[in-house]
Amino acid sequence: MSLSVGEPAPDFSLPGTGDRDYTLKEYRGQPVVLVFYPGDDTPVCTKQLNSYNDDLAQFGEVNAQLLGISAQDVSSHEAFSGKHGLQFPLLADTDKAVAGSYGTLGPIGFPRRSVFIVDADGIVRYAHRAIAGLTYRPVKELIGELSKITS
Repeated sequence: MSLSVGEPAPDFSLPGTGDRDYTLKEYRGQPVVLVFYPGDDTPVCTKQLNSYNDDLAQFGEVNAQLLGISAQDVSSHEAFSGKHGLQFPLLADTDKAVAGSYGTLGPIGFPRRSVFIVDADGIVRYAHRAIAGLTYRPVKELIGELSKITS
């Protein structure tokens, strides 16, 4: 399944950091940046999530909620988040069902590095799925996309 810009974003309920479950629906009324990443404590993922965390105020300026999603469990996310001081939730998609519903699974079942921006009404307004996953979408690009739907 492949999700396209203009389609409703699939809702989900996933456990995450902060000892709670998160749903997409709870963020209705504000844009959400869903960051699917391959793994905690891997070089590119660590660099990516730290860059988003370093510029978290920019996401706040456009009232956007950032959510990181990967297949590791909550204890892995808690350790990774704590080690790097991440200030946004990391969600555990251990069965990869949410990754599958967003079309981010590669040919052998591993989640691809992907970013989706969902608008305040729950519609996908931006989708990027990396082929190789060695790079990630920079904050400037994501803020530019968010500015288009919040201004």
